[in-house]
Amino acid sequence: MARDAFEVGALFRVADDRRVSLTFRSGGTSLSGQAGTSDVLIDTRRAFRALEVTDDGRRVMVQPGVTLRQVNASLARFGRRLGPDPASDIACTIGGVIANNSSGMTCGTERNAYRTLDSLEVVLPSGTVVDTAAPDADDRLQRLEPDIHSGLAALRDQVRGDDDSTRRIRRLFSMKNTMGYGINSLLDYESPVEILAHLLVGSEGTLGFISRATFRTVPAPKFATTGLLVFPSLADAVTALTSLIESDAAAIELMDASSLRVAQSDPSVPIALRRIAVEDQAALLVEWDALDSESLEARGVDIRRVLANLDLALPAEFTSEPSARAHLWRIRKGLYASVAGARQPGTTALLEDIAVPVPAVVETTRQLSGLFDRHGYGAAVIFGHARDGNLHFMLAEQFTAGEKPVRYAAFTEDLVDLVLHQGGTLKAEHGTGRVMAPFVHRQYGDELYAVMCEIKRLFDPAGILNPGVLIAADADAHLRNLKTSSQIEPEVDRCVDCGYCEPVCPSRDVTMTPRQRIAVRREQANATASGDHALARELARDSAYPVIETCAVEGMCATVCPVGIDTGDHVKKLRIQRHGAVTRAAWRLAASRWGLLTRAVGFALDAASTVPPAIPTTVTGALRALTGQDTVPAWTSDLPRGGRPRRPAPARVADAIYLPSCTASMFASATGTGGVSQSVMRLAARAGVQLLVPDPISKLCCATPWSSKGLPEGVDVMGSLVAETVAAVRGGRDIPVVSDAVSCTEGYQRLLGQRDSDVRVIDLTSYVADFLLPRLQVERRFGALALHPTCSSTRLGVNEALMTIAGAVAERVVVPDGWGCCGMAGDRGMLHPELTAAATRDEARSVAAGDFDAWASLNRPCEIAMTRATGRPYRHILELLDEATA
Repeated sequence: MARDAFEVGALFRVADDRRVSLTFRSGGTSLSGQAGTSDVLIDTRRAFRALEVTDDGRRVMVQPGVTLRQVNASLARFGRRLGPDPASDIACTIGGVIANNSSGMTCGTERNAYRTLDSLEVVLPSGTVVDTAAPDADDRLQRLEPDIHSGLAALRDQVRGDDDSTRRIRRLFSMKNTMGYGINSLLDYESPVEILAHLLVGSEGTLGFISRATFRTVPAPKFATTGLLVFPSLADAVTALTSLIESDAAAIELMDASSLRVAQSDPSVPIALRRIAVEDQAALLVEWDALDSESLEARGVDIRRVLANLDLALPAEFTSEPSARAHLWRIRKGLYASVAGARQPGTTALLEDIAVPVPAVVETTRQLSGLFDRHGYGAAVIFGHARDGNLHFMLAEQFTAGEKPVRYAAFTEDLVDLVLHQGGTLKAEHGTGRVMAPFVHRQYGDELYAVMCEIKRLFDPAGILNPGVLIAADADAHLRNLKTSSQIEPEVDRCVDCGYCEPVCPSRDVTMTPRQRIAVRREQANATASGDHALARELARDSAYPVIETCAVEGMCATVCPVGIDTGDHVKKLRIQRHGAVTRAAWRLAASRWGLLTRAVGFALDAASTVPPAIPTTVTGALRALTGQDTVPAWTSDLPRGGRPRRPAPARVADAIYLPSCTASMFASATGTGGVSQSVMRLAARAGVQLLVPDPISKLCCATPWSSKGLPEGVDVMGSLVAETVAAVRGGRDIPVVSDAVSCTEGYQRLLGQRDSDVRVIDLTSYVADFLLPRLQVERRFGALALHPTCSSTRLGVNEALMTIAGAVAERVVVPDGWGCCGMAGDRGMLHPELTAAATRDEARSVAAGDFDAWASLNRPCEIAMTRATGRPYRHILELLDEATA
């Protein structure tokens, strides 16, 4: 976990001295999935996250650990964004964007990382740091690295003096092309330092470490119209490309017949497409965009004229409505999830890409489909960025350790012959990597391949950086050290190592991410299968804290996972295996005595607040030392006093059954007042709504404490009690159940949904937004409100209602940059305070930099976590609404 550029320089010197290889890794979303090293892997995600927007958004300086989505969020307020727009923006980091010269759906070859780079700072393998933005950068390079400076100048002159090399470079780089080094820089730039900077783009960590880069940004279109055009055949679709490209369409995404058949299972697909029998049809997802609505409307006549001349299998329907457009894009982006999720367990999903001249797309696609049939890849699909002749295809392969993948090797050879015969490039935007490294020579020829080898020698004479990647002397390098996908448990076997889960995981900066947890479990399975039981035991012992104890099991990973994996559910099962009979019996007893236990917690917090802090700190510290840090929560002085006990509230004609959260009875409000349950009852009275709080409410819980700890016996006890109580007060009436803590809403939905499908459980925030807020009169509003949505509100789709109420009580509502799950997860953040400290760090920094009058969330443990992180009194949003309508 490198901390800064100086540490990277020190690693370079040690690696050179000991002849140890170094490989850099940030987001690592390459879906061919073969990243790795047998020596030292340097993770740049934790420390290298600086981001600075300058020149009114026209430039942005960013370090390699920042994700593309984070950069664009910072640029959005200026109406700008980065040029590259890969679909994996949630997870791909700037380090990867530069390393692979990423492009995407709309940027083409004009706005990729190479074309929009302004300057960069690089640590060379010698330890020399070069800042290409410095006025004397070229002179400094010549003085400190004379061999590199003179060598690049010589290569520049050599290439420019060879007409055949010049023509070949111009042709190959007129397409999207990430195969080999970016030797077009030898033609595009004059000074060696500028050539150096642009050679580093797309170099995949083989020439140096880019510690920061500055990009020129591009305008972010605010308006767009999107439609799915279905054609009778692939040939018809490709024939339409010319007129669509000439109409200046921002995106033209191709889907072949296999893709359409897969897409038909997606509920987002238009009904007309879902009903047709797909045989030879193909589709283009087309989008036009503009900076303002007038410009887009003015183009409508031209767009309609283009569409009128197309031979379509279904009538064209276009929409500018954001949610409808998102549904259409989901069809295209969902192909990966659909195919990868349905692959056979134990196989590896490989997503690869090529580029050919647009006129060659039809023939290339036809022959590629033939290769799939010939080699037995029947479930493969073809899609991609048709505007650029950039085709993606995905297939699944079974790699077995120690065995040469004969079928995959034969397919790759045929693929290489096909693409090169069509005048294309073997890699368009995913990076050369290991898979295509042995074929760089074949694509470029002797002269230019020798230039690339010389570039590698100039920068990295010892060959310590990412060996075997991009340049490979071994003709079978792409068939060695292949990553296998061991089967462990069905719920996580579908993992394709894409890393989409990592940016949203609250434990990513303290221990592990969901992807890493699954990887460790697979290594345990590999060790067991190979008979290395000592290693399996060692992994099981050492993984207890990072894999099991510090997972918040909050499920945020499932909200972004393309194949729908909730690693938290997997960890809950692992926790079940760790509990002994005594622990299970104790928590089962707690479920039957929950009212007494919650009051005991409240009394303990009241008592702790009246004595010197050293006393409760010492007591809980001693208990944690005796029983383990995953058993007894740590008391800290920022914990609130105990809350008020929950009381039943009968109602003659109830509009809803209200189940106040037990967390509010354990923890007082940040202001020391009655808390959210009292606010809710006052709001209901003002709105003329009757809420029934059943007896015995003090004994009820959503069962999340037992579920998250892996204690199913307690879940069963509490589930039966809750179901019986709700059934008794409902009396068969169709009235909803509401709760004031969104995580409890989620828990009650699970509990009651398993026992009575007729019960509707609604989060109180949504209930208030829909039924109470229209009947309330806001008397005063707060100025600026810092709002913290939660993982549960995100999963349940409650955030829109949360924003509605927040907008009613405040003049300005801000969800701070760096927002994410707080990691409290009930008591998890009190068992492991380091988890919440790491999870809230970025958001807390944004809150501290802002000027706010109020701070709110919708879950008491999350409010405590954010108060701890920021020193500001976070309260339930309904408490603020209570004050605003009083």
